[in-house]
Amino acid sequence: MIPALDYTLLLQLLQSSSLDRWSTQLAEHISYSLDIQRNADIARWQSALLALPAINISTVDLNASAVTAGSAADCNQQSLAQLETALHGLHPWRKGPFEICGVAIDTEWRSDFKWERLIHAIEPLQDRMVLDVGCGSGYHCWRMAGAGAELVVGIDPTPLFIFQYWALQQYLQDPRVWVVPQRLEQLPAQLNAFDSVFSMGILYHRRSPFDHLLELREALRPSGQLILETLVIEGGEGEVLVPEARYSKLGNVWFIPTCATLCSWLRKMKFENVEVIDVTVTTSEEQRTTEWMTFHSLKDFLNPQDASKTIEGYPAPRRAIITANKKS
Repeated sequence: MIPALDYTLLLQLLQSSSLDRWSTQLAEHISYSLDIQRNADIARWQSALLALPAINISTVDLNASAVTAGSAADCNQQSLAQLETALHGLHPWRKGPFEICGVAIDTEWRSDFKWERLIHAIEPLQDRMVLDVGCGSGYHCWRMAGAGAELVVGIDPTPLFIFQYWALQQYLQDPRVWVVPQRLEQLPAQLNAFDSVFSMGILYHRRSPFDHLLELREALRPSGQLILETLVIEGGEGEVLVPEARYSKLGNVWFIPTCATLCSWLRKMKFENVEVIDVTVTTSEEQRTTEWMTFHSLKDFLNPQDASKTIEGYPAPRRAIITANKKS
C-alpha cells in the first residue's frame, strides 16, 4: 500500500466497534486495490498527491455548499499554484464542490443540491455510524460529518476517487471521515452495524437490484435507516424501464423503476416506513462539464431536439430519494 494513504486509525476504530469483523478483510482489500502493479495510473495519482504543498489550515467548514478547508490567505502564491496544479492532476472531479485555500474545485455534479433535498427529511445523523455506498471522493461523507455523524465510512471501488479523498483529507483532517476502495458486495455478510446507510446513484448500475437492497439491509442495524437515491421513471406500480442497449450513453444501466415499483421492492425486501421524500428531474445546472471535469456530461446525453428525452429516446434522467427502515 502507498505510504501516504494511511488507514491505521480507521482499522483501529473498526476493531474497537461493532465493525471489528470488517477490519481484517478491509486491510487486505485496501492493499490489493491500491497496488501500483495493478493500475498504471496509480503512479501518476500518487505523484499528484505527493506534490500537494504543506499548508497550515486556518478553518474548516463542512456545512457550506462547497466543503471548505482554509482560505487564500493561508498560503503564498507559490504554494497556491502548486496546490492547484496538484489537484488538477487528479482530474476528473465528479462529486463536490470543494474549496481548498481559495482554489474552487467546480465538480461535474453539484452534489450540494442533492444534499439539500434530503438532509431535512432523514433521521438526524448526530452521533450515528454511517455508510455511504459509491461515495466518490467523499463529498457527502464530509457533509454527514458536518451534520454530526460519529463515524462515516464511504466505499468506492475507483482508485482515483481514493486519491482525491486523501488529497482533500490532507487539508480537512477529519478523523471521522474515511473513504476506502471496496464494493458493497465485498462487505462481510450480516454486519448489522450502521445506523444509516446511503446508496445514491448506484441501484440502476446493479444487474440485480434485489441483491443490492439485500446487501444494504444487511449492513444496517435493526431499525437503521436506508437513504436510497436512484433513477426513476413516471408511471404506476409494476412498471420498470430496462434499456436494451445504452441509457444516456451509459451501458451499465439495468433497471429504472417507477417510485411505486421501487417502494414495493423495498417492502418485499423487509424494509418498513418506506417514503418518497423527493423526485427531481436532473438539469444541466446540477450536472455539467467544468474545468475540473472536461469530459461529456448531461447535455451531451440528451436529445438535442427534445431535452425531455435521452439521446436514445428514453425519458430523461429523473431521480427519486426514498427513505426506509430495516425491520427490527
